Order: sequence, then C-alpha cells, then structure tokens
Amino acid sequence: MSPPPTAGNAGGLFFPQTQSLGIDRTEWSPTLQRKIVRAGTQNASFAKGSADLLDYLDLKVDAKQVERVTERIGAARCAQRDAAVERYLSLPLTERKGKPEGVTAPDLAVVSVDGGRLQIRRAAPAAAAEGADAALPPDDQHRGTHWREDKIGLLMTMTSAAQARDPCPQVPAAFVDPTRIAKLARELKTKQAARPEAAGETETPAEAAQVLRAEGEAVPWEPPEVKDKHLTATRRPWAAFGPMVAARAWRLGFFQAARRAFVGDGSDNVWAVWRRHFASFVPILDIIHALSYVFAAAMAGRGFADGWRWYERWITWVWQGEVTQVIADLTHRQAELGLPQDGDGDTHPRQVVSTALGYLQNHQDQMRYPDYRRQGLPITSSYVESAVKEFNARVKGTEKFWTEAGAEALLQLRADYLSPSTVLADFWQDRQENATGQTRYEMAA
Repeated sequence: MSPPPTAGNAGGLFFPQTQSLGIDRTEWSPTLQRKIVRAGTQNASFAKGSADLLDYLDLKVDAKQVERVTERIGAARCAQRDAAVERYLSLPLTERKGKPEGVTAPDLAVVSVDGGRLQIRRAAPAAAAEGADAALPPDDQHRGTHWREDKIGLLMTMTSAAQARDPCPQVPAAFVDPTRIAKLARELKTKQAARPEAAGETETPAEAAQVLRAEGEAVPWEPPEVKDKHLTATRRPWAAFGPMVAARAWRLGFFQAARRAFVGDGSDNVWAVWRRHFASFVPILDIIHALSYVFAAAMAGRGFADGWRWYERWITWVWQGEVTQVIADLTHRQAELGLPQDGDGDTHPRQVVSTALGYLQNHQDQMRYPDYRRQGLPITSSYVESAVKEFNARVKGTEKFWTEAGAEALLQLRADYLSPSTVLADFWQDRQENATGQTRYEMAA
C-alpha cells in the first residue's frame, strides 16, 4: 500500500503576513502599539486610555494590556536614553562641552530642574526584612510613606534682547502690593509645608506668580519668550539624573549657546546639578522663592504694618541686586531676637529669621537680578514648576501606585510626548523597519 501523499505536521499554524506587518507575540503591529502607548501615556490612567481606544478607534484593549504595552515601550525608550547618556559620558570633557556635528546652538539656552511626587509600592515583606530601604535611591531612604520623588528637567530655547542697562530698575508695583503678596506668600507657604502626598495640589509658583500681574496692568519689563521646551524625567537618584539632563543639553547644542542660564529654587540637589554639569551657565535663583523668604522674615515677630515697611525695603533691594544690604539688616534682626533655641518651632520668629538669613547668604551670588534682566535672562523657575504639574497629571494621585520600573517607563514616555523632538517618530519608524514578527527576548544579566 502506498503512503499517503500528504506531509506530516512541520509546525504550528502561523499568519503569513506576521513579519511584513511587524506583529510580534503581543499581536499588535507597531502602528497599533503606537496608538496604545499614546493612549496609555497621555490619559490620566490606563483605564481611561483603554476606554478612549474603544471609543475613538473601536479597538478593544483592556486596561491591563494597555499598561503592559505602554510600560514595555517605555522600558525600551529608557534603554535608548541610558545608552545615549553612556555615549555622552564616554566623550572627552572638551567634547562634552561642545555640540554634535550638524546641530546649531541656540542664542539663549535655559535649564531648570525640580522634583515632583508620586507613589511607589513598598517592597515585599521578605525584601523589607533584608533591608529594603538600602535598595532605594538615597533621596528616598528613611521616608515612611509611599510617596517618593521624581526628578524633572526642563531645557528651553528662548528669545530676548540683551540691553546695555537694566530695563526695569524699579521694583514693579505688583511686588509691593500688600494684598497680592500676602496671598502669594500664603500659597507658597502652604505648598512648602504640605505633606508629601498633598504637595503640588495647591497652586505652584507659576500660577501664584500670576497674582503679580493684574489684568490690563502695564508691565515695564517682559521676560524672555519660550521657543521650544525639551523635557527629561526619572525616578533615579539626583546623581544619575544630572548626566541625563547634561546629555540632553549636549544634543541640543546648549553648551555652545551664546547666552546660557540655569534657574532653580533653593534646593541643594538642584544646585549640585548646576555645579557638576552646568557651571558655565549663569546661575539664577528663582525670585518668587526669594520673595517668600524675605516676606516671612519681615513679618516675623512684627505686626503687619511694621513688617510691611521692612518687606518693601528688602524686596526693593533684592530686585535691585543689593542683597548684601538685606543680609546686613537680617543679621541685626537676628541679634535682636537671638539665635534659635531648642523648642523653637519652624514658625518662631527666631527660626524664621535664621532660615531666611541662611537662604540669602547661601544664594546671594545667584541673585544678581539687574544683570540677568540686562542680559535678557529669565528670573523665575515657574516654567519647570509648571512642567512638574504636567507630569503629575499622569503619574500622581492618591490612588496611583507604581512599581519602580513602571514609574520610570511612564516618566520617560511622558517626557517624550511633552517634547517637540522627533525621537518618538524615529523610535516607531525604527521599530517598524526592524520588525521580525517574533518576540524580542532579552538575556538575563
């Protein structure tokens, strides 16, 4: 009897166009993955992203799958970012302060960094028994809640005109308006004193600064205008974050810009980034934070009328770059009140004056505001404060808990979508061109 003319099974069934369409074992082509990732990143939650995909595209993808695809792509982008940082750090120091070939340096480059908040799931009990805190970034050790810090870097190209003289030597009327300044000081104090999980829910300095400009008010000096904003973000420690910002600045040609500025609040971590990576940039302390310390010190232990008189005097000096005179007055005031004593709370006049005095002494070289205005540089960090809120809109919430890997992936993707670069378009194009129709496996280290 002759054998049957059919061949035996050679393998499982497969879709013949899998490779040409780039469909991997997730069953989604790069084009559909791009839509899923956008929905998962740009919406407030994965569930909302899933609902939008169904509503707008008739694409049924449950929230968990949106989460998995989004975090997988975010991890791939983090790997690309880290490789770019390594390449940057491998350059000779002189080249690190240059720019890539073909990149045109901007006229005015501004860098700002700040920290936000999000919730990270705690380590499992077994890990905790082995000392889970030791595995946390140093910035997060010894914190007793789920709230942890993310780091946001904002790199801006701006336009302005340098001038021979200070275009606004007189303090604006809005800076000496009692109603506005009292309101601004309360908002900043609330934000700074809020619990970590509440921080940022109040108005940021970017919003609070709007009280300094009444509707229709004539403004004698206009700050630089923003051309482009580029963002980077991470959950990693500040020591790892600094090189990320520097690598991005190098790719944008910032180190060769004609005018360069670094603007921040009084955080030690912020100024450590400046010293290590941006020392050639003009250091500028956010004037709104300086104002809040001056106002608090002026009011410490005084009635409002008397305190306001001192505030007007001091903020005028700050605006005009005469910070040493404010420091001299505060030193005298500290002598009157005495040094802080054990048991003094943060709101005790002795402690308030001591804190403000230390703040101004530490940052007086970053408070040359007449020079900054003359050079056409910004004097507020409100831009990065607003950027932090844009990240918070996706990753922060009392009901949102992230793994470290998930948080890092979403922060990277959020930065990609908030930046005008073509990095995501290039990523998806490369993914399409290199699609094999098979799952990419990674070998364990």
